Amino acid sequence: MIKKLSDESGDVPGWVLITLMTAGLVVLLWSVAGPALRGVFEQALAKVAAF
Repeated sequence: MIKKLSDESGDVPGWVLITLMTAGLVVLLWSVAGPALRGVFEQALAKVAAF
């Protein structure tokens, strides 16, 4: 059985929830890992500059 494209209304609230949860996870991970990543980046730049 072939479905027509106009028959599928989609699950908009589900996609909105997934998008918001993903954005929340990104913000959480960035706030936790940001300072550590900044430190690694600064150490790498210091080693390259000293080379």
